[in-house]
Amino acid sequence: MSGSVAPISDDAEQKTIRLLLVDDIPETRENLRKLLFFESDIEVIGAATDGEEGIQMAIELQPDIVLMDINMPGVDGITASERISQQVPFTQIIMMSVQGEADYLRRSMLAGAREFLIKPFTSDELVQSIRRVYQLGASRRRAMPVTQAPAGAAATSEPLVRTSGHVVSVFSAKGGVGCSTIAVNLAIALQQNEAIKVAVVDTSLQFGDVGVLLNLYASRTIADLASNADELDDELIADVFLPHNSGIKALLAPPRPEVADTVTPALLTDVIERLKMMFDVVIVDTGSVLDDIVLNVLDLSDKIIVVTTPEIPAIKDAKLFFEVTEALEYERERIMFILNKADRRINIRAEDIEANIKYPIQAQLPLDERAVTTAVNQGVPYVLGNKSGLLTQATIQLGTRLLELLHSQSDD
Repeated sequence: MSGSVAPISDDAEQKTIRLLLVDDIPETRENLRKLLFFESDIEVIGAATDGEEGIQMAIELQPDIVLMDINMPGVDGITASERISQQVPFTQIIMMSVQGEADYLRRSMLAGAREFLIKPFTSDELVQSIRRVYQLGASRRRAMPVTQAPAGAAATSEPLVRTSGHVVSVFSAKGGVGCSTIAVNLAIALQQNEAIKVAVVDTSLQFGDVGVLLNLYASRTIADLASNADELDDELIADVFLPHNSGIKALLAPPRPEVADTVTPALLTDVIERLKMMFDVVIVDTGSVLDDIVLNVLDLSDKIIVVTTPEIPAIKDAKLFFEVTEALEYERERIMFILNKADRRINIRAEDIEANIKYPIQAQLPLDERAVTTAVNQGVPYVLGNKSGLLTQATIQLGTRLLELLHSQSDD
C-alpha cells in the first residue's frame, strides 16, 4: 500500500485503537511500546509473554488489535490466533515473524490474522498496518452484536448498528474483455484477505457466466425472486444465493435467455439495495449493453470498474462509454479504469490509452492466457488455482486498492 494512513478520527465506536502485544522476548515488547508511544490514536493496553497469556488477556481486555509473534514456546502465535478469533471475534490480529515464507503467511491468514509483518519493520510500517487493519475491521465490529464487555465496563444487550455495504460493478462497453473473470476473482481475493462478507451478482441476465466460472450449478437464480417480487425480504434473497468454497456467495443469472425478461430493473434495484445491508461488498458483473438493467446497476454502484484491453475496438468503446458517463454526470471518483490483458509485447501501452481517452488507468492485470483458460475450463478461479501467478498477485493488489478507495469514499 502506498502513502500513509491517516489517524482514526474520533467516533461513537472507539476513540483510540486499543492494542495488545504478544511476544515472548522482553526487548521486542519494549521496542514495540517505544515505536507506538507517540501515536495519539494507539494505546497499548497490555503485553503478554506467551500465547496462553495472550489468549487470556485478549478475553479480559477485548483489544481492537492483537500484535502477535508467530514463534513462541508453548502455545505459538498460530494456535493463539485461532483461539482469539473464536473467543474474541471483535479483535483483529496482526502477525509478526522473522520468516516471510508463503506457508507462514497462509497459516497465519487461516488462523485469522489480517496482516503479516516481517521483522524487522519500521515504525511507519507498523503504524500504517495497525490503522489499516483497524479501519478494515470497522464494518465487522459494527455488524456484530456485543457479546462480552471489557472488564469493568457496563454490559449492554443492544446490537451495534449494521452499516450499508458497498456495491462495485464491473463493466465494459465491449464484450470479451474479461469482466466476468475479473468480477469472480476480485470477489474471491477480497473474501480471502479481509474480514468481510462478499457477494458476487451476475446481472448479465441472458448469457451470464459467473456460475460456470465458479463451477456452480444454477439450481437457484435471481429469476426465482421474480415470482415473489411483491413479497421480497432478506430471507428469501438469502435462499437463492449459492455458497462457494472460497467463502463468497453468488447470485446467478437465469439458466436460459428467455427467462431473463422476468427480472425487471425495479426488482434488481430492490435486490441490490437489500444486499447492501447483507454484505460488506457486492461485486456485480454486468452485460455490455447500456440497457435499463445495466444503467440501474451503475447508478447504484459506489465504484464502477471500467475494463478495457490493449485493442483498438475495446479502447474505442471505452472512450464512448466515458462520454456517456459525462453526459450522465457520473462523478469521476466513482470510476476505476483498469487495463486487462496488459502485455509488453503489444505496441499499445497504458500511457497511449490514457492519452487517447483522457482518463487515468488505475490498475493493470497482465496477460496470462494459460492461467485464465485453465481456470475457466476447470471451474477453479485463478486466484485459487494459480496463487503464485502474476495475474493473481495483480488481482489481489486491485482488491487492496479498491478497498482503500471505498473506505476513503465512505470517510468523505
